[in-house]
Amino acid sequence: MSHVGVGPRAVMRSVAFLTAGALAVPALAACTSGEPKGKPLAGQDTAAAARARIADGATLRWAADSVPETLNAFQADADATTTRVAQAVLPSMYRMDETGRPVRNPDYLESAEVVDTEPKQVVVYKLNQQAVWSDGREIGAADFAAQWRALSGKDSAYWTARNAGYDRIEKIERGGDDLEVKVTFSRPYADWKSLFTPLYPKDVMGTPDAFNDGARRELKTTAGPFAVKKVDTKEDEVVLTGNPRWWGEPAKLEQIVLRAVPRDKRVSQLAAGKLDLAEIDPETAEEVAVAAGPRDAGTGTPLMGPQGSPSASRQGRSAAQALRSWAIAKGSDEDDAEEETLAREEREEALAKRERRQRALSGFEVRKSLEPAYTQLALNGADGPLADERVRRAVARALDRGKLAKAVLKPLGLPAEPVGSHVALAGQPAYADGSGALGEQNAKEARALLADAGWVPGGPVKKRKEGEKAAGAEGDKDGEGKKSEDGDDDGTYIVGEDEKNEGGAKNEDAGTDQESGEEHSSGKNTAQGGAPGAYAPKGTAAPAAAEAPVAKDGKALTLRFVLPSGPGSDALRTVADRVSDMLEKIGVGTDITKVPDESYFKDHIASGEYDLALYSWPASAYPATDARPIYAKPVPAADGSLNVAQNYTRVGTDQVDQLFDRAMGTLDEGEARDLLRKADSRIWAAAGSIPLYQRPQLVAARKNLANAGAFGFETPVYQDMGFLKKGASGSRPSATPSS
Repeated sequence: MSHVGVGPRAVMRSVAFLTAGALAVPALAACTSGEPKGKPLAGQDTAAAARARIADGATLRWAADSVPETLNAFQADADATTTRVAQAVLPSMYRMDETGRPVRNPDYLESAEVVDTEPKQVVVYKLNQQAVWSDGREIGAADFAAQWRALSGKDSAYWTARNAGYDRIEKIERGGDDLEVKVTFSRPYADWKSLFTPLYPKDVMGTPDAFNDGARRELKTTAGPFAVKKVDTKEDEVVLTGNPRWWGEPAKLEQIVLRAVPRDKRVSQLAAGKLDLAEIDPETAEEVAVAAGPRDAGTGTPLMGPQGSPSASRQGRSAAQALRSWAIAKGSDEDDAEEETLAREEREEALAKRERRQRALSGFEVRKSLEPAYTQLALNGADGPLADERVRRAVARALDRGKLAKAVLKPLGLPAEPVGSHVALAGQPAYADGSGALGEQNAKEARALLADAGWVPGGPVKKRKEGEKAAGAEGDKDGEGKKSEDGDDDGTYIVGEDEKNEGGAKNEDAGTDQESGEEHSSGKNTAQGGAPGAYAPKGTAAPAAAEAPVAKDGKALTLRFVLPSGPGSDALRTVADRVSDMLEKIGVGTDITKVPDESYFKDHIASGEYDLALYSWPASAYPATDARPIYAKPVPAADGSLNVAQNYTRVGTDQVDQLFDRAMGTLDEGEARDLLRKADSRIWAAAGSIPLYQRPQLVAARKNLANAGAFGFETPVYQDMGFLKKGASGSRPSATPSS
């Protein structure tokens, strides 16, 4: 999986991806801040085209990561394909727009507003009068009520993955007519727009048996532009077909086939004509881009490869011709000539095969944007050295996040800006760069923090016995140094909140500190009468000396860095190598362990068997609800274990929880935004999770496929997807939105 996707969080955020829509509630939700609205770093790239230019009919073959285990998006084993199916076949009251904000979905909802706040919050939904289920029954209050009861958490017979928001509903009633639904909340809920998306029919939500088993492999009743025709586990595909009872704009496509294809097999499936649309890795994107470029008029082969170099096929052909000429000129004997002829034929056959593949791929183009998700460096604060907040902060301040973002995104031609928030991405209302609470990258300060925690450079290191671990998640279960305060943030220092000097250790190293930029006495200048030898021109910085490893109690500080080993994870491994180099400069070692993709999340991240790890979280239009479980303070469970929810770093505070709870309970959008930003600052200061970059979104699409590709934040509009009529063309925006 690319960048190791989302793991268990996909269930929670799959709902958030489906829910998007922003109704103004002037009296209750006015912004309290005059801040300008930001823009996403990259716009969507879908070859947008008007419906009139799209042909009717045809089948879209779309690569998926899996055939879903369930079609019920509220179950624990729901995945990204579950989400895709639900988006196409079920009602959504709100959907996400191109800026990551929720917008009302007019196909289902004429209006929705908060009509009362005292004594209780009351929301009235007015449904589209044409909205019906595929069995002809009107969508109405009975469906809303059944979903609330199933997801409220009050009946443990329902095997639900989440109940956020539904647990705050007190009752659901029919309004003035059958098209009106009145929802009364027991407690104020800011993220009420996140509810009832997707909305399942009452025959799925009405009983535990129907909820648990009835919608796993089929959905008999739907209400979207498409319906589920079949889930075929033998053919590894889900087939969606047009819904004859759909009341909105009719679907341009006759069918959508979601075909499970491993990411390392997708380029061959594209070349074989078995796919029309597929998310791909950077290597496949490069191959598709080369094949789609200008071609030799005589041979049909690509003229240029990546970055303007001659294409591989032309280089291979030239090399074969040169080798043949050399053999003739040297007068090879007959045996050598025969061997050379066979070798040449094999090369030419390989070249011909490559050229056929390139011709097939020339019908595709790469559409690219940034995913609504970010990759983070997770620091496991449960035990070991990273249980000490000073050590976590030292690790965090050793990182040049800008360089890490550029390493991944710049080669792809995408905006290479580091992510500055844990709760939102650039362009979303809650986004603000809160990294200042941690402090800028500074190796000198990082070393001072380590020294304050007792980890000193060049300290005595005991020779490890066979099988003994270095200090780390598995090697030091008792923990090293002072642990963070776990209750009230008394031990959390936020840069800029006071005049406290973070760490007082003085760096005595000679030369220029390459990371902090501070200069120190460098001794003699060999160019000005010093010791003889080679010297650099005046003004050239001296090479940075390797920092001595830090140690404590005879143990060097070496952190276990766990990574996935499967295809599509090359970017993560590149980032890990660079992180390791940055940590080495402050004397911290890393022990990189590569594990199978299928065990990475379950056996290592979720179970806490790591010190450092890289994985991603999706962005949400509802961060108060969806980000809280990721950063909530772990609490002891009844059986004595620690309930971490989705906080796999095990780092949290009561104050962060309280800020999220307050943001969730206010209907003033400006106040909620301010509270979320305060929570984000404290998450930065605790240094359990370090956001690095927004994930790239690379999609290979047939050149004549419109309204599909790299969607960015926006929820796809499935009924508008299709293939252009002959002679029509779609638009292609740049990856960076214009100002």
